[in-house]
Amino acid sequence: MPNNISKSAIIKEGVIIGENVTIEDNVYIDYGCIIRDNVHIKKGSFIGARSILGEYLVDFYNDRINKKHPLIIGENALIRTENVIYGDTIIGDNFQTGHKVTIRENTKIGNNVKIGTLSDIQHHVYIGNYVNIHSNVFVGEKSIIKDFVWLFPHVVLTNDPTPPSNKLLGVTIELFAVVAARSVVLPGIHINEDALVGAGAVVTKDVPKETVVAGNPAREICSIRKIKNKITGEQVYPWRYTFKRDMPWEETDYDTWVQNISIKN
Repeated sequence: MPNNISKSAIIKEGVIIGENVTIEDNVYIDYGCIIRDNVHIKKGSFIGARSILGEYLVDFYNDRINKKHPLIIGENALIRTENVIYGDTIIGDNFQTGHKVTIRENTKIGNNVKIGTLSDIQHHVYIGNYVNIHSNVFVGEKSIIKDFVWLFPHVVLTNDPTPPSNKLLGVTIELFAVVAARSVVLPGIHINEDALVGAGAVVTKDVPKETVVAGNPAREICSIRKIKNKITGEQVYPWRYTFKRDMPWEETDYDTWVQNISIKN
């Protein structure tokens, strides 16, 4: 099938473009990128140098024929250098990555998601809206990450309860939960809404709503409502009432934002 490339798109030297590719208005594709077959890049997006979009799935290597595995990247994406994003993946609007991020196939990512440098998102993963994943995070396949979740550097979400095995159990992380740096979450664990996992924790049991856990193995410490800001001494959690940057309630407050959404709906 022929390509559909906007006249306003900027495509730098050394870019290789496959078949059935759509590149919308004001897309910028930097030097040396490979855009494989069946990729759709929506308007206003930036693709950093030497990135590969629509990377081959394993079925390519049987006969060296690229099957139809579409990749859709939403509007206003900022994808930095040397990202590799596989086919059969859908990414929402305002997506941002650091450098050398890998995103495998059959992954669905919502709007306003950020993924940091050297993070690895495995296949069959669901990531909601306004999720922040920092650098060097590993998200195992079958993970489910709901809206407004934070994963800090070097977090690992595992999925094999008796490695190596054929039975994989993904981690589920609910709305507004926070997993701090270097935590390891074991297969099948459910981290509930507004929970806080302390740095370096090894999470072996489900984490209740609004609960702080820490340690190896992680144990319940207290309610999140007892955590104070180390500088001001003010209550910190639930964090949506004290943190606004890049959130949809940045110009107002969380309750007003929710109320406005309810009125619109």
